[in-house]
Amino acid sequence: MQIKNLEIANFRNYDFLSVEFDEGVNIIYGANAQGKTNILESIYMCSSGKSHKGSKEKEIIKEGEEESHIKGEFISTHGIERVDIHLKANKTKGIALNRVPIKKISSLYGRINVVIFSTEDLDIIKRGPSARRRFMDMEICQLDPMYVEDLINYNKIRQQRTELFKKLDSPGSEKAELMETLDIWDLQLVNYGSRIINRRKRFIEEINEIILDIHYKISGGKEKISLVYQPSSKEEDFYENLRRCREKDIITKATNVGPHRDDFIFYDGNRDMKVFGSNGQQRTCALSLKLSEIKMIEELRKEKPVLLLDDVLSELDRNRQRELLNGLGGNQTIITCTGVDEFIEKELGQTRKFLIENGKIKEA
Repeated sequence: MQIKNLEIANFRNYDFLSVEFDEGVNIIYGANAQGKTNILESIYMCSSGKSHKGSKEKEIIKEGEEESHIKGEFISTHGIERVDIHLKANKTKGIALNRVPIKKISSLYGRINVVIFSTEDLDIIKRGPSARRRFMDMEICQLDPMYVEDLINYNKIRQQRTELFKKLDSPGSEKAELMETLDIWDLQLVNYGSRIINRRKRFIEEINEIILDIHYKISGGKEKISLVYQPSSKEEDFYENLRRCREKDIITKATNVGPHRDDFIFYDGNRDMKVFGSNGQQRTCALSLKLSEIKMIEELRKEKPVLLLDDVLSELDRNRQRELLNGLGGNQTIITCTGVDEFIEKELGQTRKFLIENGKIKEA
């Protein structure tokens, strides 16, 4: 897969931008705060309808404007895929695939395959569980559109439980009736939550089949890495654990058990890399994880995803830079950086370069 061209209007710091990409390696460079990452963000949104940063839509629309537009044209094994996204400050966004409006965001997942690798991803081991859950969710959504629906429904129901807990404290509330409603929400939460737990478990199993060999090579045969899924509750115990925590949930007005509290851990043998791994080892694990993600998409979708590297090369030493660049394997790649390094040019060979200055782009 490759992105042929991109147009954005009133997106972040851009009034308007139009760019055609090379099918190989594209380098977008310029000083900090010029809008390099914003271009990658808009490309990623074409694959998921959402920002990889978790930004709200009103934060993406250019200051002082009411609407923003993204249009991306991609070439896949199925032919041309055009994605149009219309963001509105006070309304639900509109998305069209090949000029046909889509009602469910899950219809977009799996059509445009994109992997983004940012400096935040390099520190995924150090960061909190929410960052690792987000990684799982972003990846599984691309692989399994049904997971998108399960995740959306689960989060909606969890929010309904929270609202119900607040009502229980309201004067004159019919508590018996509300508790009966809670039983219904719990059954639905377990239904969707169990499917999420099961799919995450399978995802970790699948990625472990790939990451072992990749990491063993990158670490020079010194480490045998594996990921261990740590669910807040096992699938078969979810309903029982939810009932057990009900009193605590009512007091705290939150759902204290479920996949929204899951995590996964990196191990080298019995060694927890978050606790015992050096900074370099942790970053090598993150690199292996991303390369495994790329390979997993290739194997399932039977085509290479577009790879977005957001200023990540500057954070890696020469050896890890080389391993990442060698792992590109023919993917169309769009790289952002502050300057074009001679070493990177030598490793990448022929590239297309774009300079970003003050929200304007020009080919260098």
